[in-house]
Amino acid sequence: MGKWERKLLHTTRGVFELFIKGQGAPLCVTHHYSEFNQTGDYFAESFTRTNQVFLINLREAGQSEKANEPYQLSMLESIFDLEAIRKALGFLQWGFAGHSTGGMLGILYGIHFSESLHVNVIVGAAAREYMTFSEECIYNTAHPDFNRMQELIETLKQSDLPMEKRKELTVERTKLSLFSPEKYREFFSLDIHKGLSAARMNFFIRELQVYDVSRKLEFISVPTLVMCGRYDVQCPLLYSIEMAEGIPHSKLVIFEKSNHYPFLEEAERFADEYDLFLNENHDDSFDRRQ
Repeated sequence: MGKWERKLLHTTRGVFELFIKGQGAPLCVTHHYSEFNQTGDYFAESFTRTNQVFLINLREAGQSEKANEPYQLSMLESIFDLEAIRKALGFLQWGFAGHSTGGMLGILYGIHFSESLHVNVIVGAAAREYMTFSEECIYNTAHPDFNRMQELIETLKQSDLPMEKRKELTVERTKLSLFSPEKYREFFSLDIHKGLSAARMNFFIRELQVYDVSRKLEFISVPTLVMCGRYDVQCPLLYSIEMAEGIPHSKLVIFEKSNHYPFLEEAERFADEYDLFLNENHDDSFDRRQ
């Protein structure tokens, strides 16, 4: 597995850190509060055989621009930043793929800038706050693993946490979101490690309380692939069903033996479904550079 090429990109909204890998049509991948580095990302890696992937550190993540105002950490501002990055790269259009909170960004991207996208891939996400009304969600107080998940998240936010302890707790946290936790080592076998932007995550937790764009899904005009594990404990399946029903040009794929990571838990089928989606939407039919 090759390393990702690092690039500091100057845009009209500041300097952003990108990691680039793969060949093919350009595809933007990001997550709302992850901090990426040259080891890459498991989700992003699954697209490098078909696309030139641009893995992006958002504001306050890695070496990207800082936030001068708190609102610059919001989901909508993040979409404006992604648009500035697209323009600075010289693309008329690119694709977007997002997992979890990355998928939530993808929904907003599609609502506001469908004309900038040629495909949109949303995996294990939601178009509205997903905790309060869903007892299947691990962030709902009624879920049996709620308390342990909260302990893990708060501990992992500590900047002085020893690296070995951080690794151990990260593994435990991830296992809570796997259909077959005993297969953790098999799924997460590559030398990929990423961090967490506490500033971004803390803002997200507040913003999430008022997040609901479910009535705007009809404004997404780009072909959209919605994928979710049947047993997803983070963003339960019903939210993917809702998104697919609300987005006009969408397709829903449910993974029967997956929790929150279908791109690892059922990697072969994930790749097949993505390839089929690209073929159905003639992904390579036009030039996307300005």
